[in-house]
Amino acid sequence: MFKYLLPEGVFRSVYEIDLNMLRELGLLGIIADLDNTLVSARTTAATPELARWVEGVRERGFRVVIVSNNRRARVSAIAEPLGVPYISSARKPLAGAFRQALRLLELPPERVAVIGDQLVTDVLGARRTGLTPFLVSPIAPGEEGLATQMNRLIERIARSRLRRKGLWPDGEGSWRG
Repeated sequence: MFKYLLPEGVFRSVYEIDLNMLRELGLLGIIADLDNTLVSARTTAATPELARWVEGVRERGFRVVIVSNNRRARVSAIAEPLGVPYISSARKPLAGAFRQALRLLELPPERVAVIGDQLVTDVLGARRTGLTPFLVSPIAPGEEGLATQMNRLIERIARSRLRRKGLWPDGEGSWRG
């Protein structure tokens, strides 16, 4: 069970993930979570830093889609100005939205990374769908709702067990491979 909660890498933010390394792993697409991954849960518009990141991702030839459990109005307010396709009300970790994202990306699962801040939604959903998950630290953990806070409790237990087994990546900025 815990192996489904194991990311390929752990980073402080999306901005620290080496896109060249993703390319070396054969990855061509990125499914990104929105809240606390790309922007804080209370940010209402794309930040300049996020816009530069999306531009850099595209310049390197990656395809990108945002997949969020949040409502359409929230997700579209960030994604549309960036010209990034999105899926809202995703019900992660269920596989449906991840499969829909694969269709939008027009890529097979083994060519797609998932970047998110939660083990229980992003990493688990990625693993269940055959995608390659990367975990980032939440941008603003103090802004999280009750459901996310409950997920964080499960995450602490999972991380502890994976560390004891020597499976968890060494630290932020580290890759398992």
